[in-house]
Amino acid sequence: MRENGGARVAKKRVALIGATGSVGSSVLDVCRAHGDRLEVAALAAGRDVEGLARLGTEFGTPFLCLADEKAAEVLSEKLSGRAAVLRGISGLSEIALTPSIDHVVFASSGTAAIGALQDALRAGKEVSLANKESVVVGGPWVMPLVRARDQLRPLDSEHNAIWQCLHGETEKPRKIYLTASGGPFRDWGPEELKNVTPEMALKHPVWSMGAKITVDSATLMNKGIELIEAMFLFGLGAHQVEALVSPGSFVHGLAEFEDGSVKMLAGAPDMRLPAASCLFWPERLPPQPNFPRPELPTRRVVFDLADEERFPALRLAKEAATLGGAYPALLVGADETAVNCFLKGEIPFMAIPEVVEATMESYGDKCPHSLDEALEVLNWARRKGQDLVARDFR
Repeated sequence: MRENGGARVAKKRVALIGATGSVGSSVLDVCRAHGDRLEVAALAAGRDVEGLARLGTEFGTPFLCLADEKAAEVLSEKLSGRAAVLRGISGLSEIALTPSIDHVVFASSGTAAIGALQDALRAGKEVSLANKESVVVGGPWVMPLVRARDQLRPLDSEHNAIWQCLHGETEKPRKIYLTASGGPFRDWGPEELKNVTPEMALKHPVWSMGAKITVDSATLMNKGIELIEAMFLFGLGAHQVEALVSPGSFVHGLAEFEDGSVKMLAGAPDMRLPAASCLFWPERLPPQPNFPRPELPTRRVVFDLADEERFPALRLAKEAATLGGAYPALLVGADETAVNCFLKGEIPFMAIPEVVEATMESYGDKCPHSLDEALEVLNWARRKGQDLVARDFR
């Protein structure tokens, strides 16, 4: 409880799915800084028994969940009844539907939590979302469940920036721009890109992220997938979303309006900022004490269009955005396989978009008409990408 003008106000009870990842860590930093305002009521992860047990003990969390059922059994034995241990996809849905939970943060990767996301939205919970796949693959079956403005709060820094820029506006923007640092290879030529190793691709110049999203940032596929996500989140067409390279990642997103004016949101490249904005909206509270100021006089901001010839993954994502239907799911599934094969040393860096393009060109079946059909397209693309790697890229 906290005091508010003499009245005692209950803490906001937060569930965090993806607690042991980089975004989840940022969310928990905000929770640590504002323990008088936020209570961590549930935590979920994939299979990290030790990590989740440690966090559960730190925050005194009553509900813990691991997607991997064998790992959940180990966690249950380890905790000996000190917390309720849930498991699998059903455990994520149980967290999302728990009546006492006010706000659910989706910070995991992949599509396993789509059902829980749908459940949370149907239940009228506040939702913070940093899971691209749920919207890119499941957008037609997720977005209609949003009941009110600001129920669904984008947590990724670029979409969060657009979300904030659009507040107070009565009309949709003419166009929005998501920024990209350009990755570690933004100035490299075609011959240099042929020799990129996994170790090189995993050294992002600004952000600290997981391996898959770091490689996607190096190919600019991540930015392309984010463009598709933005279309669903903000109800825009493919011609209304664009990516700009802005080294330093100080400006995160821009919204251009019909009168020619442009609003943009800038700030330190630190996920605690968007996390705090989502958890406390419409209030603005510091993400944690002594958070650094932006030091505007020292900043230099530059915008450039990405070179889609050197980084064809962005072009493929734009094509998927324009085609719609099955193609966003095909893009995501094929990219997952291609990046995994690159990280294992099975294909070179520049073969990642080639595998994705070949997979997209191989698809000839119908447009998905349900979430289950979209997930089947995703899985087909994963398998097809693997077949293509084995046949044509080794």
